[in-house]
Amino acid sequence: MLLADEWKDYELIETGDGEKLERWGDVILRRPDPQIIWPMKNKKAWERADAKYYRSQSGGGNWEYKRKFPNRWTISFEELKFYIEPTGFKHTGLFPEQAVNWKWMIKKIQKAKRPIKVLNLFAYTGGATVAAAYAGAEVCHVDAAKGMVGWAKENVALSGLADRPVRFITDDCMKFVQREIRRGKKYDGIIMDPPSYGRGPSGEIWKIEDSLYSFVEQCMEVLSDNPLFFLINSYTTGFSAEVLGNILKQTVGSRYKGEYNSGEVGIPVSQSGLVLPCGIYGRWESV
Repeated sequence: MLLADEWKDYELIETGDGEKLERWGDVILRRPDPQIIWPMKNKKAWERADAKYYRSQSGGGNWEYKRKFPNRWTISFEELKFYIEPTGFKHTGLFPEQAVNWKWMIKKIQKAKRPIKVLNLFAYTGGATVAAAYAGAEVCHVDAAKGMVGWAKENVALSGLADRPVRFITDDCMKFVQREIRRGKKYDGIIMDPPSYGRGPSGEIWKIEDSLYSFVEQCMEVLSDNPLFFLINSYTTGFSAEVLGNILKQTVGSRYKGEYNSGEVGIPVSQSGLVLPCGIYGRWESV
């Protein structure tokens, strides 16, 4: 398991009874997490929460605030900066466990010593986009949600990277890749964080078990002749990391020589010493 253990502005303080207690800068939030099926041990720690998220039986939920704090604030990971904002669906706009992938791609891009073009699909608020741009890559950021694309653009500017070559595209990822194939566009690195289920701007339906393999095959057509990496992240319950590795071996591995790595990503819990699993990844990289 890869551990996101180099944060200073983020801390996973405690876990238990289906919840996690997190510090985002100076703000402490209490959020549900289905992976946490063990009981709370240190109940006093939970009194520190500035806000708690409650799920609604009809979907979504709401935040209960114990003290006032800004609707939006900033945290940093090394030189990268991000806006944090509690949303109506419990998320904050950032997945801190992905720092392990940011570090990896920054190193790959900087060591390449050549111009690198990166395609970030299902790109959300742009954590990977910020990292790739910071490393010096030209980035194309694609997500179906206009609000998330706007948030990503703000994150890039917040990190002082507004002058970097980043394209922000609001579109269905599959349709966008199909158009890039027709245009003859090529990328040296591809990142994707596909949802388990989703709909595009025009009602396009995505189901990961039905769509992922064929989509990775499509993305092969926009890989350059000398690709640097291909990264797939997933939070789909029941998927093994080996599934992502097998997909990459049968697609990217059928055409290019390189190394594979797949596994879990996690965050250490500071008070208990446990590790919270936070999804899986599959990587192909040139050597």
